[in-house]
Amino acid sequence: MATKNAALTGTRLLLALWDLGGAQQEVLKGQLTKRIVSKNKKVADYQSIFEELQNQGAIAISKKGYSLTSPKGLEVLGEGLKSSDFKFEGTIVGTWAANALVKWISQIDVAVAGADVPVNGKNALAELSKGIASYDEFKSVALEVYDKLNQNYNLDDLVPIYRIRREIGDRVTREDFNTWLLEIQENDILQLQGGSIEDSAPDKIEDSITTKVSGLRCYAKRLNS
Repeated sequence: MATKNAALTGTRLLLALWDLGGAQQEVLKGQLTKRIVSKNKKVADYQSIFEELQNQGAIAISKKGYSLTSPKGLEVLGEGLKSSDFKFEGTIVGTWAANALVKWISQIDVAVAGADVPVNGKNALAELSKGIASYDEFKSVALEVYDKLNQNYNLDDLVPIYRIRREIGDRVTREDFNTWLLEIQENDILQLQGGSIEDSAPDKIEDSITTKVSGLRCYAKRLNS
């Protein structure tokens, strides 16, 4: 692949990996290649792209799958998306790609909205990669994400927990996310409810919350404004 095409393919690869939750957990190889390998190509054709991204420190590769490193992976993805050369191949853009870009933009918006002064895209990405260190900070971010998702997707005040987790991404560990979200419930700000995920996808269920007392909690409902 030519250098320019390789850079474009690398950006699309990182976007797909990020959208699949690669910043939080390892994504199986089959899941990622299913999205990025075009009809006239083979997985082997992308080997040099994977190796280059690994050499840059943007991704980690294991026998089973791939993961997006932080903050380097986010920085490389952000720079790629901002490039004037970035584009999708063909005349039809996959739904996953369009939704991933919308999600990426919404996360940058969250970072910008929480800043004391205006920031550019690069600083917003740095803010995204900054870890959440306290319950109060997590509460602020989680409620902002809740409101954004509830408004943008018309979720009738029942926001899937997996969406909140994925929007916040690797700014918080899975353990802290679970602990702090339960603490928000204890403070009567959100109520975590059961139910079923729309397509019963195992990864979405895994990104919900399971407690010993209440079992699986899939949705969050805001109790106060």
